[in-house]
Amino acid sequence: MLGEICYWIFNMSITASLMGLIVLLIRKIRIIPHRVSVFLWFIPFFRMCIPVGLNSPYSLMSLISRLTTRTVTVYQPTDDIAFSYTNSIMAAESYSPVTYKVNILEKIFNVAGMVWIIVALALIIALTVIYVTTKKEISDSKLLRDNIRLSAKVDSPAVYGIFRPKIILPQDYSYRDLTYIIRHEKTHIRRLDNLWRILGFLAAAVHWFNPLSWVFLKVFLEDLELACDEMAVSGLDAEERKDYARTLLSCTGSKSLLVSAFGGAKVRTRIENVLSYKRMTVLSAAGFAVLVIFIIYTLLTNAA
Repeated sequence: MLGEICYWIFNMSITASLMGLIVLLIRKIRIIPHRVSVFLWFIPFFRMCIPVGLNSPYSLMSLISRLTTRTVTVYQPTDDIAFSYTNSIMAAESYSPVTYKVNILEKIFNVAGMVWIIVALALIIALTVIYVTTKKEISDSKLLRDNIRLSAKVDSPAVYGIFRPKIILPQDYSYRDLTYIIRHEKTHIRRLDNLWRILGFLAAAVHWFNPLSWVFLKVFLEDLELACDEMAVSGLDAEERKDYARTLLSCTGSKSLLVSAFGGAKVRTRIENVLSYKRMTVLSAAGFAVLVIFIIYTLLTNAA
């Protein structure tokens, strides 16, 4: 059973890697704002976590399947609708249960499955410990106002927690102008960025054996910050955006993995992004929405 799970995890990882590389290329198109392109990271992370996809003749996988991969139908309620696995390894004769073409492959996947689950569970436990420890560190923070607190144990402003998030500031920030810092962190809270951050880490932990999963996670976290900056400055004029950029420059990055911090995450890139910010018109927003939906549809569906 564990060997079969490992077989499909490997297949999911191959497909997610391809989709992630395509997303990396798309995000290089400068005309697409980061607050739009960040949604495309849903594609590889979905592929990492959900093995089944809807079949479509318009899927990119239809083109790829002619060369190296195939689909295994698992559910077909009608002639026009079907759900399938994407099978890139193609090392099995049948799939329910998996019957391998060569007997040695069963032993290899059983052993690989044991190694995979041990490391994946270890990483998930480590992430849980880090999350609990991080929350405990700021348990003695002092209330400043609303959900904003001060702590001597943090080195940068950040949002802590998911369900009842708090903005934690370093102790010496009580005398600083917090306008742009609070604006940024409240944007993180509205966007649920801590939740997406943790889900990204969990997906990477499941696919720990794939180095590209960690590359995608790193770039995804950078895009979360860039997208948050763009939304935070959306109502500011040019001079206010300069002040926001100066505030960014004065903040150091947080050392904690599971919090959304104001500083860090390639500050120079973020400053350039803030200073070059352009408001989207209704027409351009609609165009980008259609583009994202089209890309998600073609990359999430399987070959018909």
